[in-house]
Amino acid sequence: MKNLKELAERRTAAAEAKKLLLKKFDSAPKPTDPEMQAKRAEREAIAAAREARRAEKERLAQEELARKQAEADALAEAALAEAEAAKVEANRHVARVLADEAERKAERDRRYAARKAKQR
Repeated sequence: MKNLKELAERRTAAAEAKKLLLKKFDSAPKPTDPEMQAKRAEREAIAAAREARRAEKERLAQEELARKQAEADALAEAALAEAEAAKVEANRHVARVLADEAERKAERDRRYAARKAKQR
């Protein structure tokens, strides 16, 4: 008999718990309740503000990335121009050295020709 009594108590406890859950569900505020609508609107406003902050942060990050890319491009262009200028200067120096050598050779050839002309 003891087991039957415990079983009956468990059954009544389960039935009571089910009734309490149904009562709780019935007494819960409905989605059409003004208070629930206000809470939902508040959550939506918070989500919209969060999304706006995220979009602004992303926009700023994109601007920063574009600025850094522009700086890197400018530095690369400046380095390229500097290298080109150094190359032009080196070419000028080589041309000047070759011209000086040609001038010295011409002077040497002139002196040689004058010396040979004097000997004849």
